[in-house]
Amino acid sequence: MGDGALRTYSSRFADVMEMRAPVAQVSEYLDAHQGWFGRCAAPMQVMPLGCNGYRLTLGRFGNFGFELEPTIALELLPQQQSVYRIETLDDPSSDGVAEGYAVDFQASLQLRPEQEHTLVQWDLDLTVAIRLPAFIGVLPESLVQSSGDHLLRQIVRQVSRRLTWKVQEDFHAHAGLSCPPRRRALF
Repeated sequence: MGDGALRTYSSRFADVMEMRAPVAQVSEYLDAHQGWFGRCAAPMQVMPLGCNGYRLTLGRFGNFGFELEPTIALELLPQQQSVYRIETLDDPSSDGVAEGYAVDFQASLQLRPEQEHTLVQWDLDLTVAIRLPAFIGVLPESLVQSSGDHLLRQIVRQVSRRLTWKVQEDFHAHAGLSCPPRRRALF
């Protein structure tokens, strides 16, 4: 991969997903992630890792003529008092830093009852370190940083919208309920 500098991009994201069912029913669905996670993450490639982990290949992304196809290993931790956590999982079959990037993914989903519905409030703290090729070092620092920050937000917006909608559709279809209309991401 080149000997360019390791650049770090961090951001925090938050949004809400409406589920038209009580907390207990939503919780039962989320607890059974082995059934829905792979379906809802498609078209990303998903490979199970143990009981609660998954390796996802996100697709090809790039900027300034530099592209990579990031893979991330995530662990969906068992809920604790209606709070779910998703964290980066050490994946022994992959060395992201050697491949030019490293990801720290820390998310939480909190189930909040709202009359007969449930709101799933999610937060994501994401840090990505990327070893950019040396030729990018000739560009102004502020341009490289702002372009990377913009690309990170764009990737998360695209992936989260698709994943949120697919989880809502899948949950409501399996429960025989009408799905709430699509809404724009809050970020």
